[in-house]
Amino acid sequence: MSESRPTREAYYRVLAGCVSAETLVVTSLGNASYLWSNVCDRPENFYLEDAMGLALPLALGLAVSQPHKRVVAVEGDGGLMMHLGTLITVGSVAPRNLTGLLVNNNIHAASGGQPLTNTGLDLADLARSAGIGRAESVGSLETFRTRLPSALAEDGPSVLVLATEPDVPPVKPAFPMNPPMIKQRFMDAIGVSRYVPAMFRA
Repeated sequence: MSESRPTREAYYRVLAGCVSAETLVVTSLGNASYLWSNVCDRPENFYLEDAMGLALPLALGLAVSQPHKRVVAVEGDGGLMMHLGTLITVGSVAPRNLTGLLVNNNIHAASGGQPLTNTGLDLADLARSAGIGRAESVGSLETFRTRLPSALAEDGPSVLVLATEPDVPPVKPAFPMNPPMIKQRFMDAIGVSRYVPAMFRA
């Protein structure tokens, strides 16, 4: 771990010590989900597979539908650039219970480490311009430990942009990622009934 750019795992270990039992955590594809499953697996986690840039949109929907629970989205910088409109929607809807953590490693890690098209883009400034007033860049674990508790406790939405060392080699997840099983486990955790298509209903 360098002094200026902590690893994703180091940030995750701080996050694991701060999330409450009822906090819902949505992680993006690849190592974002694989590593979080190793650090803090729990039914309240929703691990995305092969859905680049959709962690924040899913978390936004959860925040609106579960207003009494804190929702954390762990999104990558490359994924965010694929769906920049999500920031505008978050700023417009302004859910008070949503915290976004943007992993800013300046590469598309899940697809092989290709550099972003604009590595100098200030993502915190971009979030503020989209209407998310509580957005800031974080470059050290000390700052993260200081800022994260308030981001999880105070009215949001809030965004913390985490300067992170690239981690291109795939991390082995704690268990095989099975999307239907992950979805059902998560639905059970938040008390949502299993969806049955109308054509199969008695």
